[in-house]
Amino acid sequence: MTDTQRGHADTSGTLDEALERIHLSGPERDGRLSNHAPMAVEALVRRGQAPAAHRWLDRYRAKLEDMPGSVEPVTGQNWHEALGDIRRVADWTLFFERETADRPWRTVLAAWWPRLLPGIAGGATHGVIRVGHSVRTLLEGEETAPRVREFAHALGYWAARYAPLPALERLTAPPGAAAALDQVPLIAEQDGDLPSRLGRLTGFPDWPGRRPEGPEAARAALGELVRAATHRYATHGHASPIMLVHSATAPNAVLRTLPALPDALWAPSMHAAWAASAAVTSAYAPREGLPVAGHGTAAQGTENTETAEHTQGAQDPQHSQGAQDPQDVFARAAAHGDDHTIKFTDTALDVGDESALVAAGRAIELNTPVW
Repeated sequence: MTDTQRGHADTSGTLDEALERIHLSGPERDGRLSNHAPMAVEALVRRGQAPAAHRWLDRYRAKLEDMPGSVEPVTGQNWHEALGDIRRVADWTLFFERETADRPWRTVLAAWWPRLLPGIAGGATHGVIRVGHSVRTLLEGEETAPRVREFAHALGYWAARYAPLPALERLTAPPGAAAALDQVPLIAEQDGDLPSRLGRLTGFPDWPGRRPEGPEAARAALGELVRAATHRYATHGHASPIMLVHSATAPNAVLRTLPALPDALWAPSMHAAWAASAAVTSAYAPREGLPVAGHGTAAQGTENTETAEHTQGAQDPQHSQGAQDPQDVFARAAAHGDDHTIKFTDTALDVGDESALVAAGRAIELNTPVW
């Protein structure tokens, strides 16, 4: 992994200061849209854009809403009944704050990850994505109080938005992740919000079948999926520029979390990540891709639950041609300002190849700049 792919651990205090500001707000706004501030700010700081983090948050904070009030405390005895109840998000957050105060965060993660994994698609996958950003910070830097608190908030949001997928037919799958994504059946009517679309899912290719047989094979398969979904955005992201980023960022959040999990959880994590990526693909991808200059990898993906404030931007082919510097690509995403674009570009830098950078350029082109 190159230095650019690895990123920078924050020693400036910028991330902790930003997280403390963010934790004054709740995890959602406007009824259902996720608070993307902790994820976007973490990516900005890690990718060398720390000086822009507070300025970005200053502009974003007007969108944020207060944390809802408590309904009833979540406990070790009643948590089952609170799972997936967004009205209990404050209760879940306080529960995980207590859990992480009493036990190491890795212990809490190992206990709750398998419980939450079946509901990976809840909240448009933002629960697991937020956890992935939080775990990356804890693994690579100091375990400060704001970072552990962010981990608790992330788990609390995932628990409150927990939403299992319907029972699905297991279809014969081709051997590769890219081919499997190509063969995901699209839902008949791509309209409505994500929960209504997920209710129309019928079946997915059973990729990668009974493999992988060990934790390292699971990690390799998950890396292949992240790469394939990132590449595919270049040719298919136009159909739903915001929602289709999650086909890559959700499995990448799982990939980032693997090192903090027991080996026995790696294979089920990979399968859940595939389900999330396939679900987003089925719900939002177009039937045909569009060729993109500079995209050297075969890849495949209209409406959007978050497009009230995003419209399709003008395409700029010059950004899809020739070798690109990863740091320059992320600097463009940071200047663009859109939270999903920042997070997708962060994932593209994890993938690290030219096709991934082209896909990041497409996200910058397709989504409307925030400023």
